[in-house]
Amino acid sequence: MKFTSPATCLSLALALLLFAGSSSGINAQEKSSDKTKVAVSVPGKTSVITAAMSPIELARTAFNAQGGEKFRNLKNMMLIGSVDLYAPNSTQSLTGKFGIIMAGEKLRQEVQSPIVSFQLIFDGEQSFSSMRGMNLPPLNKFGLPVLAKFDQPGYTATALPDKKKERAFRLSDAEGNSTDFYVESATGRVVRFEIFYNGLTFSFEYKSFREVDGVLVPVSFAQKLAAPQGDFIAEFKVKEAKLNQDLPADAFAIPAQ
Repeated sequence: MKFTSPATCLSLALALLLFAGSSSGINAQEKSSDKTKVAVSVPGKTSVITAAMSPIELARTAFNAQGGEKFRNLKNMMLIGSVDLYAPNSTQSLTGKFGIIMAGEKLRQEVQSPIVSFQLIFDGEQSFSSMRGMNLPPLNKFGLPVLAKFDQPGYTATALPDKKKERAFRLSDAEGNSTDFYVESATGRVVRFEIFYNGLTFSFEYKSFREVDGVLVPVSFAQKLAAPQGDFIAEFKVKEAKLNQDLPADAFAIPAQ
């Protein structure tokens, strides 16, 4: 299996790992006997998911389930672990290691494997990739960081068709950038989101979580990029997670070019 030009597309998909870094979750949940509504409890807040809930109410519920103000005020997150990379139409994976530092809308990510190794940096304004010819999307305008802005001016929540046990809504900014969120009805948590950018579809699915300092951290998740040549898939397993660390001043410095 070779990762040549397809690796460029795959690394672009992996760059969206930024959004996993901001994941948080509920501390407790209580299921209702009525299947159309579920009480979701978080510190100081209780929300009810109903079939008639408006998109903005659903966004607020998802925000609270992610941890509310703890989610919004998270200083930084560090994730270290292993990653399995799959090329389109392949059942064999390329295994490597990854490291992530995420602070607000900033990202530093490194992936190392026997064939594909690269570095991605987003300093909040501009991006850098060690892979020539790859331009990153504006990472501060998509994914879970957008959920933390759901109640800010310029952001709009609209309804999307629900899927099975998931409620869905779209958050868009004034420039038309949008993220589609799918929320688990039984917990209020975001279990998946999709992004449409430059004709490509990115999807991110959370499989399992672990609570760290009151924040729900993803420990198993998958990233998929639907490209013309097929689906690129990356499956991540976190072995070490740290929150709110003291970072060096140059943690997100872009190398001189």
